[in-house]
Amino acid sequence: MSKEKPSIPKGTRDFGPATVVKRNYIFGVIKRTFEKFGYLPLETPAMEQLSVLTGKYGDEGDQLIFKILNSGDFLAKTKPEDIEEGYKHLTRKISEKALRYDLTVPFARYVVMNRNEISFPFKRYQIQPVWRADRPQKGRYREFYQCDADVVGTNSLLCEAEIVQMINEVLTTLGLSDFTIKINHRGVLAGIAEAIGEKGREGDICVAIDKLDKIGQEGVRKELLERGISEGAVQKLEPLYTLEGNNEQILDQLQALLGDTDEGQRGLKDLREVWQYLKSLDSQALSAQNLSEQSRLLLDVTLARGLSYYTGCIFEVKVNNVSMGSISGGGRYDNLTGMFGLPGVSGVGFSFGVDRIYDVLEELGLFPSSSQVGTKALIVQFDKASERYGLPVLQKLRDAGIASELYPEAAKLKKQMGYADQKNIPYVILIGSEEMATGKLKLRNMEQGEQQDLTVEEIISTLK
Repeated sequence: MSKEKPSIPKGTRDFGPATVVKRNYIFGVIKRTFEKFGYLPLETPAMEQLSVLTGKYGDEGDQLIFKILNSGDFLAKTKPEDIEEGYKHLTRKISEKALRYDLTVPFARYVVMNRNEISFPFKRYQIQPVWRADRPQKGRYREFYQCDADVVGTNSLLCEAEIVQMINEVLTTLGLSDFTIKINHRGVLAGIAEAIGEKGREGDICVAIDKLDKIGQEGVRKELLERGISEGAVQKLEPLYTLEGNNEQILDQLQALLGDTDEGQRGLKDLREVWQYLKSLDSQALSAQNLSEQSRLLLDVTLARGLSYYTGCIFEVKVNNVSMGSISGGGRYDNLTGMFGLPGVSGVGFSFGVDRIYDVLEELGLFPSSSQVGTKALIVQFDKASERYGLPVLQKLRDAGIASELYPEAAKLKKQMGYADQKNIPYVILIGSEEMATGKLKLRNMEQGEQQDLTVEEIISTLK
């Protein structure tokens, strides 16, 4: 029997200890922040009923769902004509379950199934892997983590203000300072389209305006015309290109531009309320250390996320000093649970792109040394006597909360020190005959190469 070369499916990854420790550092900062704001953890199964997922992501999304074949003889209930009717019909016969495609639909399903036990408003965060049968490429995988936080069952814009605060707190705690939290409102986008006589065309308008920095005003004008926006409407858009001042001044300028459009004025009212909440909370998100007192929160009238999904405020976060797409985004929606027969449950949510945040921290060298260390001290042993002496020392270190190891065999010193190097263990404790006789053990700082003779108590004090 030939030996098979080990491999993993395309679009999946192994994460070694060094990477997992860093990822857990990011997860830890995010979890602590979410919980500080009253969000509770939720986990849903890796598998969902296929019927729960189907039809929620459009035809293209349905094709990217990983289906699970029924156990046993999965063809038992099929007939030759089932194959002739096509794969969609056949799939229902041979597969009843599928891997989770995202965290939003399972969350909606959970809320509907548990609506009588849940206290509303319901704040939940969820950090779990999802699976998509996408074509693997750089930055796109078939298995990846999503990190979502949502609050449902309330229309209060305090939730939006707290999302801005949470984003700001997580990123600053991770050591980032030069980032922008972009905010807009679905109503503002709809109001702009209506005010210029192109109601319902906000998608085309935003796609073009978003390119203003790259192609200039004339380039935007040309693209708008190519997209079928009338000459008169294009001219009415020109004041948008010259919006200036702080966020509140821009809101005042938009007030005049949007006129009496109901959706537009609703959007402006909501945005003003979010700003007022942040002021009352004395939010640090309204000032930035490295941006000359400029607000980290930026009103961006070209921001247009999920136009068919979001109904209120929308968010997107960009780190400015690296070449990377958005690292977070989300918004307000009105009908999360409507897909499962419970209409009218409003909510607002957002997610962090953990893989992108990891790459940003790596590029900027912002992972603290503590996030890269597992074991803090390795006890080196030379023979059975030093092993016996080292065991109670090991236990004392662990009792003091210091992650420690005793090398499990009396190998050559070079090998044991190499082990410490490979695992990035910052301290090594050497116990030879002289150390056992005096009770003063050698503590070596692996980074600096310095060595001290210390008692166990002194070593614990130094390492803590």
